[in-house]
Amino acid sequence: MAEAQQGAQDLTEVDTMTPEGLPGSSSLTTKELQQNWRAVKQRERPVRLLFEIPSTRIVEHVLHKYVLYQVVVMRSGSFDSRRVSVERRYSDFSRFHHKLLEEFDEELEEVQLPRKMLSGNFSPESIGERRLALQDYLAKLYATRCVRHSPCFSAFFTEQEQQRAHGLLRAGQFRPAAELLQTVLDIQEKLLPWQKPTLLVPALAALAVCYRDLDEPERAFSAAQRVLPPVRRYGLTRYRAPLLELLVDLGYQLGRPVAQLQDELTALRDAERGEASSHSLKEVVIQEFL
Repeated sequence: MAEAQQGAQDLTEVDTMTPEGLPGSSSLTTKELQQNWRAVKQRERPVRLLFEIPSTRIVEHVLHKYVLYQVVVMRSGSFDSRRVSVERRYSDFSRFHHKLLEEFDEELEEVQLPRKMLSGNFSPESIGERRLALQDYLAKLYATRCVRHSPCFSAFFTEQEQQRAHGLLRAGQFRPAAELLQTVLDIQEKLLPWQKPTLLVPALAALAVCYRDLDEPERAFSAAQRVLPPVRRYGLTRYRAPLLELLVDLGYQLGRPVAQLQDELTALRDAERGEASSHSLKEVVIQEFL
C-alpha cells in the first residue's frame, strides 16, 4: 500500500515538471504533450541561411548580353516572412569565388564554382542548369564555417546595393536610396549571426540621413537609435558625435528626452576639443563606398 502511494506521488511529481514555456502537464493529454514538445523543439531549431535562385532574366545591350540570377536569402528555424533578393551575374560569382580563394584556398578545395557557359549559349536548359548549380554552390559556401564568417560573404550580397544607394544619396535621391538601403539592411540582419556586430552600422546611418532629409523624423530617430549602441561599444569614433548630434536635434523636434544624449555629446566634444563635431552624419555617410 505504501509503495502504491509512493508510486502515485512520483507520477504526480513527474506530471507537474514541465519545460519552460509549456503549461502544466497534469492538465494535458499525451497527444497534447507531444504537440507542445514539437513546438518547443521547432522554436529551438538552429537558425541557418538558405539560398534560392528561383528565376533569371537575360539583359541585352548593343554589343553583348548576359544573364542575371535572382538570389533570394532566407533564414530557416522559424517562419521568415522577409524574402529579400538581389540580382547577380555569373561574373559577380566568379569575382567572389576568386576573392574567397585568396583567403581560403585549402578550405575550398572541394567547393567548385560552376564552369562558365560557352559564349552565346542562352538556351533555357543551359540557364536552368546553371541556376541550380549556382544555388548549390552558395549552399556549399555557407556550409564552410570560415566562409560564412568572412566579410567577403556578406559583401557579395550587399556591396553593390550599398554602392548604388550611396550614389543615389549623394545625388539627393533619398527615397530610392532608402529603399535600396532597406534591402541591404534586411539581408545583413539575416547574415548578422555569422558576421561582426558592426555590419549594420553603415546602412543604418545612411537610412537615418535619408529619413531626415525626407522629413520623416520618427524613422530617422529610430534608425539612429539602433546604430548608436554598436558605435559606442566598438569605438567607431567617426560616427559617434555626428549620431549624437542628429539624435539630439531629432529628439528636440519630436519632444523626446535628450538630456543624457546632450551630456554625452558635450563630454565627447570636450574630450576631443571640438574635433568630434567637425562633420555631420550626412558628411560621414557620403564618404562611404566612394
